[in-house]
Amino acid sequence: MRSVDAHLVEVLDGVLPLPAVTVGLVDALGSVLAQDLRAQIDLPVFTSSAMDGYAVRRADLEHATDLDPVALPVTGDVAAGTVAPVSVPGAAVRVMTGAPVPAGADAVVPVEWTDGGVRTVTISRRPARLANIRARAEDVSRGSVVLGAGAVVDPAATALIAAIGASSVTVHRRPQVLILSTGSELVAPGSALGPAQIFDANSAMLVAAVRQVGGATRQLTAVRDDPDALVERLLGALDGVDLVLTSGGISVGAHDVVKAALGALGTVTFDRVAMQPGKPQGHGVLGPERIPVLTLPGNPVSAFVSFQVFVRPVLRRLQGHRDVTCPTVDARLHAPLTSPDGRRQFVRVDLANEPGGYVATPVGGVGSHLVGALARANALAVVPEHVTRLDAGDEIEVMVSHAHLW
Repeated sequence: MRSVDAHLVEVLDGVLPLPAVTVGLVDALGSVLAQDLRAQIDLPVFTSSAMDGYAVRRADLEHATDLDPVALPVTGDVAAGTVAPVSVPGAAVRVMTGAPVPAGADAVVPVEWTDGGVRTVTISRRPARLANIRARAEDVSRGSVVLGAGAVVDPAATALIAAIGASSVTVHRRPQVLILSTGSELVAPGSALGPAQIFDANSAMLVAAVRQVGGATRQLTAVRDDPDALVERLLGALDGVDLVLTSGGISVGAHDVVKAALGALGTVTFDRVAMQPGKPQGHGVLGPERIPVLTLPGNPVSAFVSFQVFVRPVLRRLQGHRDVTCPTVDARLHAPLTSPDGRRQFVRVDLANEPGGYVATPVGGVGSHLVGALARANALAVVPEHVTRLDAGDEIEVMVSHAHLW
């Protein structure tokens, strides 16, 4: 039986970031930059005021106090988007937040320190040098790298990209993932259930999981337990696909169609991995383009755990992420649990961020069919292979790829 880590290394072997494409800024959210992004302008573009007030020369306010304020004539009024006049010695220019500061001014007096005068303003204190002034290029210098290759385009990065005037960016293409569940018992949600039939939960779950990680999906209707039909269906749908995910049919049963069909191709191997749930796993390539395929177990919890442990890292590498591993936190167990010796167990937990730190509460039993318990959990606690018992209060590592903690 292979270890989880060894299987992940093998799954990731040969997986490279997808080619770069140029996309509009609003479509780049969640994508990974394929090349360094340099600023073509300074930020701020010009020296501006950080607040509403009066641009002054500090030398004219040397003796200003609350008891002995200084009165200055107001020689201009600069709103955001207008050009500032040159400041005049012995005078003040009224400026708004974000407006250009007149050349020669060395501070902006907040309006709260004044009587708010329009023609003449009375100022009650002297500001510090360069107070309330945003210097040109203090944030970003023209020609500098503002975001390096590998950076994720999140909302903050989007603001920066827009601020430097870029309307598009070059990113790694989002992976197109083909998803297929197998089993003669499966029918699509919304259909009528016949005798001994169940709804296909895995396909919908995998579509959601892929999209949550940033991929795009193409979903095929479930295939009956027929090896020839499966191969024909898959090989006929590979155009434009970057990754294939199947669920079901890879154990040791008489009707494990995926194992029978894809194993015969000679490009997909099947292993038992020392983990619970999710012991049966398969991986390889399909078609002349050698498109990666990961075959997941059919029980929903097993498929979900397998996605988080193996598929998520593949999708992140395809998208150009530098770190493909799942983020983890240390948490205290709220209740004891047991684990089989020799297998890494992934326990569904409710992870809460409490004042004393993270607390993980196991949810449901160990059955890999318990979808209700899976939906109540928000993270996966990881029990090492040779730890068979943990008590309440013990520390445990928790994968937070799908946790909602805030």
